[in-house]
Amino acid sequence: MNTELPFFRALFSNDTTNIVSCVSPYHQQGERFQAAMLEASVDETANTGIDVHMFQPGVTVVPWWKSNQYPYRQHIEWYESTYKVKVSDNLYVQYMLEGGDMVEVFVARCRKKGLTPFISLRMNDAHGKEFVNGAAKSEIPEIPGFAVHCLNRFYYEHPEYRIDPNPGKENWSTRVLNWAIRPVRDWMFGFIEEICEGYDIGGLELDFMRHPNYFRLEETPLEERRAIMTEFVGRVRKLLDRTTPPGGRRFLGARLPCYLEAYDVIGMDLNALEAAGLDMVNVSPFYYTVQQTDFARLRKSAPNAMFYLEQCHTNEMGPHIRAGYDTFQYRRTTPQQYYTTSYYAYCRGAAGVSLFNFAYYRRHGADEAGPFSEPPFHAFKGMSDRPWLATQPQHWILTPGWSDPFRQYHPLPWGANPGGKRTFTLDLAPPLGGWKNRGRLRIQASGDLGTSKWFAAINGHELVETADRSEPYENPYPSMLETPAQYRAWWVPAPLLLDGENEVTIARPYEDNAYTIHYLDLAI
Repeated sequence: MNTELPFFRALFSNDTTNIVSCVSPYHQQGERFQAAMLEASVDETANTGIDVHMFQPGVTVVPWWKSNQYPYRQHIEWYESTYKVKVSDNLYVQYMLEGGDMVEVFVARCRKKGLTPFISLRMNDAHGKEFVNGAAKSEIPEIPGFAVHCLNRFYYEHPEYRIDPNPGKENWSTRVLNWAIRPVRDWMFGFIEEICEGYDIGGLELDFMRHPNYFRLEETPLEERRAIMTEFVGRVRKLLDRTTPPGGRRFLGARLPCYLEAYDVIGMDLNALEAAGLDMVNVSPFYYTVQQTDFARLRKSAPNAMFYLEQCHTNEMGPHIRAGYDTFQYRRTTPQQYYTTSYYAYCRGAAGVSLFNFAYYRRHGADEAGPFSEPPFHAFKGMSDRPWLATQPQHWILTPGWSDPFRQYHPLPWGANPGGKRTFTLDLAPPLGGWKNRGRLRIQASGDLGTSKWFAAINGHELVETADRSEPYENPYPSMLETPAQYRAWWVPAPLLLDGENEVTIARPYEDNAYTIHYLDLAI
């Protein structure tokens, strides 16, 4: 890590849309966006342990700032004329038409509150693109003008620039633009240039995870993909240097996959990106809190960059409750899980941690996805305090997490047929002084396990089953915890655990029923 750079410990990502999609102390359901709401979303992160507040102004393709490349009023006129729909009821439209500038408001508020303002721009967001051929008829009915901030004229008029010229609802990854085409990259760079030239930002994050597909692989070979992405990052670095006030430095970060298998697909070579001027790598599990990643291996690829392990309000998503966006049940991430994940990251070389979609503990989407609560902002002070974390109890988890389409193997969910056996790898980091007390391993199935028998071992040592299947630590978020009948649990003697990779084997005898295991945890 480059010790000449200022040291950031905790990054907070604000997607803007949470401000009006969530019910909060500063926003009631149905209220239209106001600048004071954005200011309040900054205020609640001040004095919490957060260093950097990263603001995502929408999905980038329709600017929520004063844009010359794509003026907002012209966009609304085009959208309403093209789709024959009025969007004045959309919660953001009136603010922007009246001359609003979210980036200006955000930067000023961060400076006032002592936070470093970063802008995080989504490089290839897929939200709403499925409505390009008929937004007026196909939109989500409860959100008037849903696609008005997801679709723009550039995307609409150039189907040949898309990975799939006729995007549908089934495959998110093919709705996006093809970065092998130079005008696509230039269009995105134009937005970045406006931000860097027009605002007093402390840094810029290129969000390559929204959404992580940039090429037609059969047309653009690996070396060409890497050259394109490295050139683009270098181009942004030069822009930041050109627009930085004398004597200062604007930081360049990238939100990138947590699994190595995705890097070649999207054309990312970390060593080359670092040489091109990348300062910070936000290692992202896409939407989840995930502990078992390739973080340590990624960290070694760019030794002079600052690495951060991203975490999220959820560590597992349930099935759709009903059609539409944000209509899932969520297994919420607990403070204890945040602490364990953060400690693991520090032990594997992280400069700090980052939080994504943290506001979504609050009421949003389907009411059935609750119960909801205020986000645990108090957890940030602990997450940024490595010495304190080294003394805390640990809660290790393994869930399906991100169903990365580029990975060959997903350990969970596991369809455990009669006679089935599966070995999971858990990379564990011991607390200060090592593990002292016994721990408890649990698995959870999607249905009642009845009288079925299960066996567990760690590092080749068989474990003793326990009837105690309760939550190991206080958990204020009951969603998806279900009943004890869906769990099995075993005691884990501390001497069996290793600093590093541990093999956990779960097996069952030949019985009639098949079960799906979707969750595993180890508390110690």
